Amino acid sequence: MPDTTSPTRVAIVATPDSMASPIGGLFEALRSIGELTAPEERVASRPDPFEVEVVGERAGPLTSASGLEVTVHRAIADVDHADVVIIASMAFGHEEEWTPGRYPQLVRWLAAMHAGGATLCAACTGTNLAAETGLLDGNEATVHWASEQDFRRRHPDVLLRPADALVISGEGGRIVTSGASSAWHDLALHLISTHVGPSTAQAVARFLLWQWHQGGQAPFQVFDPATDHGDAAILAAQRGIAEHYAVASPVDEMVRWSGLAPRTFARRFKAVTGHTPIDYVQRIRVERAKRLLETSGETVDEISWAVGYEDPASFRRLFKRVTGMAPRAYRQRFRIPVR
Repeated sequence: MPDTTSPTRVAIVATPDSMASPIGGLFEALRSIGELTAPEERVASRPDPFEVEVVGERAGPLTSASGLEVTVHRAIADVDHADVVIIASMAFGHEEEWTPGRYPQLVRWLAAMHAGGATLCAACTGTNLAAETGLLDGNEATVHWASEQDFRRRHPDVLLRPADALVISGEGGRIVTSGASSAWHDLALHLISTHVGPSTAQAVARFLLWQWHQGGQAPFQVFDPATDHGDAAILAAQRGIAEHYAVASPVDEMVRWSGLAPRTFARRFKAVTGHTPIDYVQRIRVERAKRLLETSGETVDEISWAVGYEDPASFRRLFKRVTGMAPRAYRQRFRIPVR
């Protein structure tokens, strides 16, 4: 249990690219801890464990990326210390991906806060802004799974763990990143456990009906391979396997559809997609199997055969390796309810 008797000062960063829901959710969750604090973790002189405010480049009303208005309590120029800084999730509109250099003043402030002892936290796509400080280089981090490829391209020195929902790294665990969307729940629970205590974190999880994403992001990831690479031969193979994923000799067929020599095909395919041909086929098949598990009443064995695997045991092993869950467990969790 932390021995401090002063509230933990938390600054939630808001920008015009920020999403309103995680800002509001984090603010309300951390502000409401007092009454949920476990008896054995209460400190009489600290009825409210967290002192929370929303900060930004300027104080006042701010229109978030979703169009909802949030209030920035203080400008970062007036904040010279924080124990925890959280960069909330962001959305980039029609640009679809992060454009570096948007917030140089914020980047300098974030680096200064961390140098002064603050834990730097980033939720979902907020990790893009955190990475611009350079503090993530050489450290492990996670990000929204859909941002993985763009993030890797911009920040090759960050040790990315996109399958994880929460990653704690850096000296003293002072860099904390969370994955897609509601993984900010994991971030909030981690902060509560660290600065108040694990029993309080559990009490909050029960009260708010939150769950740790212990299985990580892998079950939620959608395989969406790049097709805008400009290699017509490889694109022909991709289109062919997308339609005929259950074919008996998929890699041989992809080579045939491409019109390339096998070695040339393998080299060019890996170069433009980032996957070997067999890995690509496996992921295409698993993605189709996921949809069948979610929407159909077919047995796991029947789905295995439908996506091209004659040995259901091999299919089960592959499915768990890719998604982190057995097919039956995946169906139980993601099956679309039917009235």
